[in-house]
Amino acid sequence: MKFQANRDVFSEAVSFAVKLLPQRTTLPILSGVLIETTDTGLQLSSFDYEVSAQTQIPAEVEEPGRVLVSGRLLAEIAAKLPNAPVQFSTDESKISVRAGSANFTLLSMPVEEYPSIPQVDAEAGLVPAEEFAEAVAQVGVAASRDDVTPVITGVQLEVGDNTLGLVATDRYRVAIRQIDWDNGTTSGETHTALVPARTLTEIGKTFGHSGTVSVAITSRDDRELIAFTADKKTVTSLLIKGNFPPVRRLFPEQVDNYAVLNTAELIEATRRVALVLEREAALRYTFTADGLTLEAIGSEQAQASESIDALLTGQETVVSLKPQFLLDGLGAVHSEFVRISFTKTENPNKPGPVLITSQTSKDQAGSDSYKYLLQPNLLLR
Repeated sequence: MKFQANRDVFSEAVSFAVKLLPQRTTLPILSGVLIETTDTGLQLSSFDYEVSAQTQIPAEVEEPGRVLVSGRLLAEIAAKLPNAPVQFSTDESKISVRAGSANFTLLSMPVEEYPSIPQVDAEAGLVPAEEFAEAVAQVGVAASRDDVTPVITGVQLEVGDNTLGLVATDRYRVAIRQIDWDNGTTSGETHTALVPARTLTEIGKTFGHSGTVSVAITSRDDRELIAFTADKKTVTSLLIKGNFPPVRRLFPEQVDNYAVLNTAELIEATRRVALVLEREAALRYTFTADGLTLEAIGSEQAQASESIDALLTGQETVVSLKPQFLLDGLGAVHSEFVRISFTKTENPNKPGPVLITSQTSKDQAGSDSYKYLLQPNLLLR
């Protein structure tokens, strides 16, 4: 095998291929990147039985072939090569990587032991890449990072006729967002796909500037598989098995008691006052006609409070919220102002979940569909 490729193009392709691979694997073979020559250049692939990545790039191929090489090592080398064409060749089990005066020799891995890369040929729908990436970032923050309950470590994609819904929860908060969806020739079908949040987050970052992203769902053996494709790049992921909790029912149809605040002011005040809090402690937020007062009672040595402007509609309200959970929601709103709505429970002494949505101005609600529901110091049931 022998080829020459542009240094930046080759480095970016290797980086993409290894990005989703686990840092550690029980099977060393799965840490490799498969490089194959094609009629137009190269195809680079990685696969760990859960996630696969595949991309094609142009290259000048002198001798066709295929080789498996340590992915992360090759990515580190490619990123640090001098700005010159990459010359790649193999001689039995040795691989030579050259650029300018830099020369590396690597050992190849047994390519015959490498598993087949999954291929998805199902009907695909299309989503606007930038809107999709924004929605994934907004919703993914609410997904659980605790593997004890795998079903809530994912983001549920809900495919409708013209919309794609994204939902995530960790039992303490729920985030949802709706975006446009072109269902192609399968118009009218509705189904769901539970995608690992970590994988979906990387996919959003990778394809955020790709124009449109093709999304296809299919069955492979006894597991369902989802594929995302754009710019000659494809990522596939096995879906999480299990039933996602029916969290949409937690969102109220209408809330009459709410406050509107400047988003940046609330973020900065929360960060300052939270400095004295012990780990996992909550901040006290008191909303009155005069504004919002934040209070933190830390140790005996440190306490803090701050007041900021807030436009309150409805009755005065006091809630205790974990500051980081609130900051996650505020950071995802993407608007100058934010509306914090106070829902009710059957018990008048027990505060309901706090609903966070965007606000275009002090008087006008935002036009996007993002909603973030945060439970005050209680688990969602």
